[in-house]
Order: sequence, then C-alpha cells, then structure tokens
Amino acid sequence: MRVADVPGAERLSAEAFLDVDQRSVRRSWPKPQLRATPRAATWIERTEHFLRTDPDGCWVAESDGEMVGFATSAVREKLWVLATYAVRPGRQGAGIGKPLLEAAQHHGRGCLRAMLSSSSDPKAVRRYRLAGFSLHPQMFLRGTVDRSALPVVEKVREGTASDVDLMDSLDRRTRGAAHGVDHTFMLERWRLLVSDSTTGSGYAYVFPEGGVALLAADNRLTASRLLWTVLADGPDEVTVPHLTAANEWAVDVGIAARLELHTEGYLALRGMAPPTPYVHNGALL
Repeated sequence: MRVADVPGAERLSAEAFLDVDQRSVRRSWPKPQLRATPRAATWIERTEHFLRTDPDGCWVAESDGEMVGFATSAVREKLWVLATYAVRPGRQGAGIGKPLLEAAQHHGRGCLRAMLSSSSDPKAVRRYRLAGFSLHPQMFLRGTVDRSALPVVEKVREGTASDVDLMDSLDRRTRGAAHGVDHTFMLERWRLLVSDSTTGSGYAYVFPEGGVALLAADNRLTASRLLWTVLADGPDEVTVPHLTAANEWAVDVGIAARLELHTEGYLALRGMAPPTPYVHNGALL
C-alpha cells in the first residue's frame, strides 16, 4: 500500500462494510448508511498511521488498475493485529482475499499472538478460521442510559501523555503487548480517563461523540468504574461495542444501566485467550 492508495481504500472499506451491514441489519433498526465524512477522515488518518509504523503490513490487490481489496496490519511487540481487511463487493470468492491476508500475516511471522475483530460476514469468518484463529462471539450494548441507575464514581481523572507507561503496562497484562506508538495516535484524537489508586489501575479512551473507544484495567472493579464514568459523561443514546464472554463485568454494567444486549461479529485470536478486563478497539485492538 502507498499513501496515495489510502483514500481509495477508505471508500472500498466503506462500501464493503455497508454491504455487510445491509445484509445483517435487524428489521427494527435504522437503515445502514455509508460512512460519513468525519469518520472517513479518522479512518484515513488511522490507516496513514499504520502505513507509517508498519508499511510491510499494509497491502492492496489490484485488477486492471482498480483496487479490489486491501489489508492493513501492525506488529506491537509480539502481537500481530489485523486492523482492516476488505474485498470489493461483488469480487468476493474470486481468489483476492486469501493472498491479501497471507501477505499481511507475513508481517507478523515472528509474533507469538494474533488478534482481529471480525464482522459477521460468513466469508470473512471462514477465512479467519482457516487461518487458524479461534472465534469468540462478540456482544454489544445499546440503548438509552438510565440516569437514575448511575452510581457516584470516584478515583477517575483526566489522563495525559504522562500516563503512557502505565497504559503500556496494563496493555501487556491484558492483551500481552503494549499499544506503544498507537497511544500517541489515540491521545491526539480521543479523551483519556485514568484510574490509578491502591485498589487498581485502568484507563479508557472516549470517542469525541461519547462512548468507549478502548478500555483496559487490572481488575473488574476498576474497569467497571471507568465504564460507568464513560456512560455518565456521554450522551443518553449509547453503544458499548466489542464485548466478549470474558468481560461479563461490562455486560453487568450495561444491564444495570438498562441497555439492551445484542451479538455481532467475532473477536478472532491466535495464541492467546480473550483479554480481560478489556474492551478492544475495532482497528487498534
């Protein structure tokens, strides 16, 4: 992949995931929409970040001069993560996806662990399982936060760049590898909450519009404290994505806040158990 490829990859990604969403959306839910401009800009910035840090992990497939698929991935210590992987709608099943995934995985050939967040697309799920990944069903919470259920939360503060060493340590304890340079990217774009006390440590990144972008802690009490803070400070309508059965503490917080629990996609892992207490990010993992 080259820098000039990134805008085209963003549109291909938006169209591919819209196609998946349209095929899997619940009848009672709003009609899926193509990725909006602000989110598209963030997608491009994130992909350019991976292209700077891991150029050997980012690949495109072309046919007659047209991009028909791409994969972006990164290595953080001994963990390989697949950030995004898509084949143009109508071109799946044509032998494009397998070599793309193999090229990206070669970048992580020296890694002990691997991690990715998958949609429910059967073709993608099949590809990951054939690549040796264990598939852990994901859940998500959505709905209107019951403000009367919010507890009084203490021992949570605004985070800064001085917390990176603490966060890298928590990353290693939960997912086996620090986020490293990804923290610089996240700090520039998202609010950071930190809890660091005698009872435990943890952090949570919060999207500009509210909602948890990534959360890690060394115990469930601290993780719950951070998630309650995110819900309290966020909008009434909220989604908490990317929950696994290993993180029932987050499910319990959501149920107490009167949110609905649904299933969607998989956390695909190789050489590791589902991280906990941890709420992964879809691309930065």
